[in-house]
Amino acid sequence: MLPALIICLLVIPALHFWWRARWRVEQEKHQAQLAERDRRELTTATETLAQQDALFDSMIEGVLVLDERNAVRLANGAFAEMFQTTGVLRGRALLEAVRSHELEEVVNRAAVEGRVVDHEMQLPGPGERWLQVCAAAVTNQERRKLGTILVFHDLTRLKRLEHTRQEFVANVSHELRTPLSHIKSYTETLLGGAKDDPEVFNRFLQTIERNAGRLQLLIEDLLTISELESGGVSFDLRPMALLPLTEKICDDFRARAQGRNVKLENQASDFTVRADAGRIEQVITNLLDNAIKYGGNGGRVLLGTKAAGEFVEVFVQDFGPGLAPEMSERVFERFYRVDKARSRDAGGTGLGLSIVKHIVQVHGGRVWVESAPGQGAKFSFTLPIQSPS
Repeated sequence: MLPALIICLLVIPALHFWWRARWRVEQEKHQAQLAERDRRELTTATETLAQQDALFDSMIEGVLVLDERNAVRLANGAFAEMFQTTGVLRGRALLEAVRSHELEEVVNRAAVEGRVVDHEMQLPGPGERWLQVCAAAVTNQERRKLGTILVFHDLTRLKRLEHTRQEFVANVSHELRTPLSHIKSYTETLLGGAKDDPEVFNRFLQTIERNAGRLQLLIEDLLTISELESGGVSFDLRPMALLPLTEKICDDFRARAQGRNVKLENQASDFTVRADAGRIEQVITNLLDNAIKYGGNGGRVLLGTKAAGEFVEVFVQDFGPGLAPEMSERVFERFYRVDKARSRDAGGTGLGLSIVKHIVQVHGGRVWVESAPGQGAKFSFTLPIQSPS
């Protein structure tokens, strides 16, 4: 009996310590599992947030999420770029983040109406910038406001295109109205009895013919620039020698230059380029025609070429009155004229240099002007050199 009691007294403490050790091991294992689960959940949450931020930042639309107090909860990169904000926006009040009372009014409207669609706003600062804003209030089942989501679309390019279209329509209407009004008034005068005077009759008919010619040129230039801008014109690009082309064009302009007492000099070298010969002839012809018209009587006009890396630079230079800096920046715009009355008297449509620009760009080159008041103007463009086969 005594030995059994002694054995029990020895076994019971041993079992106790064994179970305690095992319980400790199981507890540590359980804690390790909990820690691993927490780590995985934290990693997953971090990755989800990173993916969410990457998704929002990859959007071209600006996204702004506000909480119930109109403090920034999330703002993507496009929003920060649109409003030119710096630093961390999260947690900042809306007015502190963007300082736009108009945007605050949009948020307040969304809170009352539930959503605001296609609200247009112009941003302050240099340059005209327009945004379209869509806002929606986030509420719970009790209609209590939880926050606001705003999405911003940049309308600047569309606004500029709309302005360009309106300006183009206005310019075309004006350019068409001038010769049409002349044709109409002279025709009415002839029908009113002036046709009975042979001298007046012939003079009026010549005026009508001249204005009809202006209309024809304008319509042809409009069709050309429309085809160039739409990409509907195919260019026959092939190796072409520049020197023979420049000699031919100078021969064609020799009589006109002499009529204005202008000395026309061809200083072109024998380069071979890859180009559409007919289109390049159109470009050089336009530049030479302008130089002779506006370079001043009794002056000089130079047509030349020079190497420019993988390109050839072709230039037409006059020594006339020149252009002011602000004119040089706009001279390739459609319907832009340095001297409107003088350009119309010379028969210009205001589209020639715009056509030149489009043709050169299709060839992979660029066109520019260097000028200063009283020092003439030098129009240059580049063409790719034909690489040896």
